[in-house]
Amino acid sequence: MIGHLNLIFRLAIWFLLTANLSVANIIIGVSIALLLPGRPKTPEALNDWLRALWETLVAIPQAYKEAFEMILRPHNYEEVTMERVKPGRTTGLIFLDIFLITFTPTSIVLKYHENGWYEVHWVRRRKKA
Repeated sequence: MIGHLNLIFRLAIWFLLTANLSVANIIIGVSIALLLPGRPKTPEALNDWLRALWETLVAIPQAYKEAFEMILRPHNYEEVTMERVKPGRTTGLIFLDIFLITFTPTSIVLKYHENGWYEVHWVRRRKKA
């Protein structure tokens, strides 16, 4: 059996992809969420998920702010940086981290390295000193 948070996460992705809350779609979504293979059980801290949810809510206005900045003041410089994955992250939280980085218009994750690093491409207004 999969954890409650993973089930909710899988169902949320299913409903976002299908945009359909009919009874048949709910039954299909629950079936798929339960049939997808799980991972070895590790206790996921509710605190990590709540922090990730908060970061998601903060990323929405930040994305709009960055989009308007790019329209009003061009960003002419690019750079690629390596960022460390937070320790103890589960695969679901790593996916959410990658989504949050890519959600904002000035950054995108190019690659996730299995040894715990994200390769991030940034568009900046000016070069860092």
